[in-house]
Amino acid sequence: MAKFFAVTIFVIAIASAYPIIANSWFTAAPQDISTHGYLIDHQMKDTMIEAGVAFLASQILLAWFIWSFGNHTTKDKLGYFPGGAKAMVIAGFLLVGTEVLALGVFGTKAWASVYFQPPAADALPIQVQAGQFAFYFRYPGPDGKFGPLHPELINEGNQNYFGLDTTNDAASKDDIVAAEMAIPVNKEIHLLMHSKDLGHSFFVPELRVQQDFVPGLDLSLHFTATKVGKYEIVCTQLCGLGHYNMKAYLEVMSQSDYDNWLKQQAALQ
Repeated sequence: MAKFFAVTIFVIAIASAYPIIANSWFTAAPQDISTHGYLIDHQMKDTMIEAGVAFLASQILLAWFIWSFGNHTTKDKLGYFPGGAKAMVIAGFLLVGTEVLALGVFGTKAWASVYFQPPAADALPIQVQAGQFAFYFRYPGPDGKFGPLHPELINEGNQNYFGLDTTNDAASKDDIVAAEMAIPVNKEIHLLMHSKDLGHSFFVPELRVQQDFVPGLDLSLHFTATKVGKYEIVCTQLCGLGHYNMKAYLEVMSQSDYDNWLKQQAALQ
């Protein structure tokens, strides 16, 4: 029975590793439409390979132990690993720790350009607000400035989602608020992100971007989209009963189409 169990573990381990070895798991990934996405994809491949090798080695070792010692009886002479259990634990800790540290060091190249480097001075600023259970997007008007937020003025009934005081705040009068996000292609975008209530997430698979909203914190994220099209924005943080339906759409447009869209949205304010 022990040897049958060992063979079963070995077969399952090999079958599980096949998609990684064949690289077939990656073909299901959505098309990359960002300037930094190829680095994320490369890091994902490296991580899957390293994790796959570690998983396969550990399962083969487990199968070998079961095959060799699964039928042990009390009459058999016991063997001891050099250094005892403590040496095995230390060796495992060092091995796993080194692997995780290496992945972290090599992975900095993939996300440093997004999180460590500031956006360009001419990046297009867009404010993103998440709240149960919708996203809203605010664009500065012709003055290029966002008006201040007034939480006490937030009222979804009259569509004042950001709590703008357009009567007294001059910078707020030309701000544009929309339920969908539009951006020009090949233009760096600077997202200014905050949550109205609790934890949410901004996830666009094609952009290789996933950023959590943290209540009480203003977060910054920048990227450049390289392909015209319409893409889904979803929340990946369980945020309540309506979480399943919390989504919006990102439309990447040509510069001329974006300018026309902005004019249409301004007329609707």
